[in-house]
Amino acid sequence: MTPVTADDTAGMSPLFARLTRGGQWLRQADRARPWVLDTAVVVLVFLMFCLADLVHGHDGRRELAARFTRPPLAGMLALQAGLVLPLLWRRRNPSAAFAVIMAVFLLQWSLGVLLRADVALLIALYSLTLHGTLRRLAWACAVTAVGLVLVAVRASAVVSVWDALFFLFSAAIAAVAVGMAVRIRRAQLAGLRERAARLEIERDQRSRLAAATERTRVAREMHDIVGHNLAVMITLADAGAYACDVTPERGKQALLLIGDTGRQALGELRRMLGVLREEAEAPALSPQPGIVDIDALCARIRSAGPLITYRTAGDTDALDGGVQLTVYRIVQEALTNSLKHAGADTRVRLAIGVEGARVRIRIQDTGPPDDSRPAGPPNEEGHGLAGMRERAALYGGTVDAGPVPRPGRGWAVQATLDLTPLPGSEGGTP
Repeated sequence: MTPVTADDTAGMSPLFARLTRGGQWLRQADRARPWVLDTAVVVLVFLMFCLADLVHGHDGRRELAARFTRPPLAGMLALQAGLVLPLLWRRRNPSAAFAVIMAVFLLQWSLGVLLRADVALLIALYSLTLHGTLRRLAWACAVTAVGLVLVAVRASAVVSVWDALFFLFSAAIAAVAVGMAVRIRRAQLAGLRERAARLEIERDQRSRLAAATERTRVAREMHDIVGHNLAVMITLADAGAYACDVTPERGKQALLLIGDTGRQALGELRRMLGVLREEAEAPALSPQPGIVDIDALCARIRSAGPLITYRTAGDTDALDGGVQLTVYRIVQEALTNSLKHAGADTRVRLAIGVEGARVRIRIQDTGPPDDSRPAGPPNEEGHGLAGMRERAALYGGTVDAGPVPRPGRGWAVQATLDLTPLPGSEGGTP
């Protein structure tokens, strides 16, 4: 059970707040030492009901003395012990406690003995209702009804049978009703605690899923940024090292291109890390790349050697920023793979078309001149193709990659994005 704090009792009256804290303290103490409360109940019943019978008897009322017998002190103590002591295990084994008390109760009234300790029967009936099974409660109520009829018949000389039955059955029904109300309340509280625990688990699971999704997104962006720019820089460095021995001017040009590519990669990394920062003052961030930046992307790839033919169809500028970023990253990954696996002497044809609610992207290279490209996917050792498929899946699209129809030469990547709004959505991007 969650402890009651000062915030929980802030809106309560001082008396009710103290009672709430006191009740919680009693419940905690009872869970730690349940025998203390059971013993306290037995002692309280003895002091309030048993002691009066031992000292005063029937208070000198002649009609009671004539109708009921007063057993000797030892017999009275034995009957009181049989009625009161089973209350010690009324919570651990309520059925057994009720059975013993009922047996002593029937024996007592069959002997014609009147004891105030009979209140123990109501306490046992309450405990059986609260802690026992409902099937045993039905049998207990039937046996109690028989016992109460016996009491009413015995007391008919003092009070009317119907008045006695009304009083006795009212007391028994009250004991059962209170026990049932407490039982239902505890069941409701247990259900609420279980629901709160389940909601907390679901909240933690949603947080972990959100964190995993964010990590995947960041990893995908970092792969696109670092993988692409490093592939271009490595190709330029190799070409520059070769050109230094032949044409130093081309070597200097390669170094300048490496510097430009590195600065662009550093800028994209700063933008990505700036988004992840938790400081209140984040640095000024440049916009995410879009279709308009594909021309510059193709220029960087061309500087490394490949010949790229790029064309578009349809109104690409009207696409949403998220769609344009997806198109850019897919093209970036595909061109990087062509440069990495087909080499600097390959030819690449890039086409982007907007057809209604669909965006089609096709990147096809001619492969390496010596036909040394492996048969499998060019990026099967990494996450590039998986990243492209994840990006396309955000817009209900697909990505297909494989050799071109001509046997043995070239590789093609074809992606399709579906921009049709989902039913019930407002047409925004995912």
